[in-house]
Amino acid sequence: MKILNPGFLFLFFYLLGFLGDSPVDAAVKKYQFDVQMKNVSRLCNAKPIVTVNGMFPGPTVYAREGERVIINVTNHVKYNLSIHWHGLKQYRNGWADGPAYITQCPMQTGQSYVYDFNVTGQRGTLWWHAHILWLRATVYGAIVILPQPGKPYPFPQPYQETNIVLGEWWNGDVETAVNQANQLGAPPPMSDAHTINGKPGPFFPCSEKHTFVVEVEAGKTYLLRIINAALNDELFFGIAGHDMTVVEIDAVYTKPFTTKFILIGPGQTTNVLVKTDRSPNRYFMAAGPFMDAPVSVDNKTATAILQYKGIPNTVIPILPKLPSPNDTSFALDYNGKLRSLNTPNFPALVPLKVDRRLFYTIGLGINACPTCVNGTNLAASINNITFVMPKIALLKAHYFNLPGVFRTDFPDRPPNAFNYTGVPLTANLGTSTGTRLSRVKFNTTIELVLQDTNLLTVESHPFHLHGYNFFVVGTGVGNFDSKTDPAKFNLIDPPERNTVGVPTGGWAAIRFRADNPGVWFMHCHLEVHTMWGLKMAFVVENGNTPELSVLPPPKDYPSC
Repeated sequence: MKILNPGFLFLFFYLLGFLGDSPVDAAVKKYQFDVQMKNVSRLCNAKPIVTVNGMFPGPTVYAREGERVIINVTNHVKYNLSIHWHGLKQYRNGWADGPAYITQCPMQTGQSYVYDFNVTGQRGTLWWHAHILWLRATVYGAIVILPQPGKPYPFPQPYQETNIVLGEWWNGDVETAVNQANQLGAPPPMSDAHTINGKPGPFFPCSEKHTFVVEVEAGKTYLLRIINAALNDELFFGIAGHDMTVVEIDAVYTKPFTTKFILIGPGQTTNVLVKTDRSPNRYFMAAGPFMDAPVSVDNKTATAILQYKGIPNTVIPILPKLPSPNDTSFALDYNGKLRSLNTPNFPALVPLKVDRRLFYTIGLGINACPTCVNGTNLAASINNITFVMPKIALLKAHYFNLPGVFRTDFPDRPPNAFNYTGVPLTANLGTSTGTRLSRVKFNTTIELVLQDTNLLTVESHPFHLHGYNFFVVGTGVGNFDSKTDPAKFNLIDPPERNTVGVPTGGWAAIRFRADNPGVWFMHCHLEVHTMWGLKMAFVVENGNTPELSVLPPPKDYPSC
């Protein structure tokens, strides 16, 4: 069977009137997700992996802004499982957010759960992934939210669109490797390859056939919806011989700018326009790591092919030269170019008055572990607190006022001030542990400074906040200075997103209005750090009316 170019498929469905739905039922999109094992071969190795509907990556969820989406997930595998719809705000509806033990208990083997949510006030590229253990290594896919009819993109209409989902591949069983590492008290092994739409490209063994190809016509404009679904690696992405125009990040339109490469952290999405105005040929698209700290990383480059129509497959593609893996200056310069569109139709509603200021330090640590082979294990913390996952869902405990599940005394600042980004700190690396949340009054405007530290090592951290977008009003290298740095904040058109990269040995300041009641997870999107405890949650109180309060849980809500 010939596989059609996904860009062509998308355009085909788009012209049909959107996936063939009639106007009568166009307001609801329904999907069935069967979580099942499938044998997949990559890099000369075959292994069973967890998939949705036997697909790797999983199926794309299409919807329009304003529509209701109903996704019935049935778990047929041995692992407990939940799925997060990354970047969807889930207003008053945390029950559909998906992080295991935060908003729901996971589905056990044989169980089903219906994720029922509205897509309100959002359009663009998001994604979904498993949100328990390391299952998102293979359980992930794109979410494409089209604008409402009659509301065109604020950039030239592309001829076709294609999803580019970046990921990681391990030859061995990921959960086994992670469990072995935890028993040792050591980091898990790095991935064996990066992938583009599940395929590593021809520079890896046995991978000539595992190469994603998109066929293009000369003289057209294409929209690439790029998603970083990797577990632990920030990635550069570029196309040989072609510039890209960035027009959206994390499903928010940006002021367009042209670049040869993009930088995209785990959890982030970026939409780019590409003009096929080069001499017809075959061109490699490439994704490779960014790591400007003394931390081991999978340094291998995944490739896919942009192929002009009429060019034979025997032509060897041209390869782009990505920035070097430690190119800090490119990373800072690129992120500095990101700006919200901020037009009357798409305003940047930056909170100008701040009700509450938070200062969170990000650190690594070492704790005693009598059951670990090394006698210690690695930990990660926010304000020196390593988060302990509860046994029942936090949102359920909050909604039903169940005692003893969590405390609401998460501190607004670290216990001690120190030179956060000075020489590496290798003593007194113990952290405190607990299931501690930060309680927030409804509609509070929050400014949160995320400060990297040199506890063991500095490192870049992509931080994701569930239930909200936020504005990245400032970033910097070194220690945040509360007296001088706020004067440099961009309060006019800062980038709005759901996942921010905190620079290595630096800080990021974000602002948001806490107008979505519920329990909302915030964590580093490097899976290894999340596992070590680099996470916390906000309890946002209800507003004064039922319309500003958490909805009741659905009838099929899973129990632990």
